Amino acid sequence: MHVLITGGAGFLGSHLCDRFLKEGHSVVAMDNLITGSTDNIAQLSGNERFRFIKHNVINYIYLEEGVDAVLHFASPASPKDYLEHPIHTLKVGSLGTLNALGLAKAKNARFLLASTSEVYGDPQINPQPEGYWGHVNPIGPRGVYDEAKRFAEAMTMAYHRYHGLDTRIVRIFNTYGPRMRLNDGRVVPTFIYQALRNLPITIYGDGSQSRSFQYYTDLVEGIYRLLMSDISTPVNIGNPSELTISTFAEMVLEIARSDSEITHMEPTDDRITDDPKMRRPDIQLAREELGWEPTVNLTDGLAMTIDYFRKRDR
Repeated sequence: MHVLITGGAGFLGSHLCDRFLKEGHSVVAMDNLITGSTDNIAQLSGNERFRFIKHNVINYIYLEEGVDAVLHFASPASPKDYLEHPIHTLKVGSLGTLNALGLAKAKNARFLLASTSEVYGDPQINPQPEGYWGHVNPIGPRGVYDEAKRFAEAMTMAYHRYHGLDTRIVRIFNTYGPRMRLNDGRVVPTFIYQALRNLPITIYGDGSQSRSFQYYTDLVEGIYRLLMSDISTPVNIGNPSELTISTFAEMVLEIARSDSEITHMEPTDDRITDDPKMRRPDIQLAREELGWEPTVNLTDGLAMTIDYFRKRDR
């Protein structure tokens, strides 16, 4: 296959580039490098089946060659990033998705949308199945990301129904691992950054809010299987093991062998407004249709991630 990955220089996009090349496919990575980095794809330099195009997907996308699959991963993904780039985030979810879909239609290519568990908002049920419509504040600070992804899903399904485009939608739950940015504002790199420097581990609120975390290799495997499947409706890919943020902070401290202390802060930041109280995927569909479930436990995944950041920080 000849594959286009938008956001291909980002944390997840770059790992997908690696996977598709490993499977023998050729890859074009497209990124405007607002949150991505060419460091993430430096290992692919000189690979004749790979090329990088610096381009903003909110503008028209043109590729002369044929394309078999388009994976649309372009978008700021952390609260810190999308609150700094709110309008761009909305444009990537709307105009960027439209352009990526248009290219897939023109090339008669399969299309896979990287959606998010954030489409469920601050959920009123736990775990969250794909049939749950969500509980989202469309005008809150986080709405720029949540609604961009919800619109992108609606646009993808419209192209599927109206144009007969072969589409996939993956709803990604919290994912971590090497190539995350230490300063991207998400809980995993933030806690690791603080632990490695013996700084206070800052938890907003009492720490009872829950999350589930999956290692990037599990997500990449799930995405690859989904693309090769025939499922056109959204599929949750995440780890159904749930724990509180307080418990997670203690795990990071222990694995990093840190002397940091845990401190609690009042949730006054826009990044905390409408922050989900719980997040846990129902992965029955992925288990039954893709034969997929996560295989990397949190202790092992965190150890590998902390080791990566420790080496990068030297």
